[in-house]
Amino acid sequence: MKILGITGGMGSGKTTVANYLKDKGAAVIDADELGREVLKKGTGAFDETKEAFGQRIFGTDGEINRKKLGDIVFKDKEKLKKLNDITHKFIIEKINLKIDELKNDKNISMIVIDAAIPVKRGFIDVTDEIWAVITDRESRIQRIMGKSDLTYYEAVDRIDAQPSDSEYTNIADKIITNNEDIYELKIKVAEMLQDISK
Repeated sequence: MKILGITGGMGSGKTTVANYLKDKGAAVIDADELGREVLKKGTGAFDETKEAFGQRIFGTDGEINRKKLGDIVFKDKEKLKKLNDITHKFIIEKINLKIDELKNDKNISMIVIDAAIPVKRGFIDVTDEIWAVITDRESRIQRIMGKSDLTYYEAVDRIDAQPSDSEYTNIADKIITNNEDIYELKIKVAEMLQDISK
């Protein structure tokens, strides 16, 4: 069973690539989805995040409000690092558990880990191959704004807080440049999927 890592910044199209592979039969582990899970009330990450950032990050339902938390951490790299230090260990644990579970499924030939932050443990160390999805900055901003309620400058803050394109490409086995439409992107991914299946 092959484990493929898909990485790239917010708005790059990495999740579109992962979803295409899912449609082709791959099992996808979404690190961002796991990040939401580990911040739910009653988890270790919830308690540590509450202690680190206080009551200002909570919504009226008593859960962590990701928009409020994002407004804090994406303007301050030290605070973002603090959040990542808290959540990543819990996310990595979940990724490894899911991999072990999926490896027992004889119907699955490929696992895809979709992760915006290509951490060494739980991503680089468990993948057979890494694909980085790279997109020009303005396209990323427009995509982020189109899929969320973020303003232009909030989108910029999030892009600037993430790894640079060179950080993604330096750890990648293959690079997908996604500056065209979704049709062209799917053609590129289909060709790469054929190569990896050989």
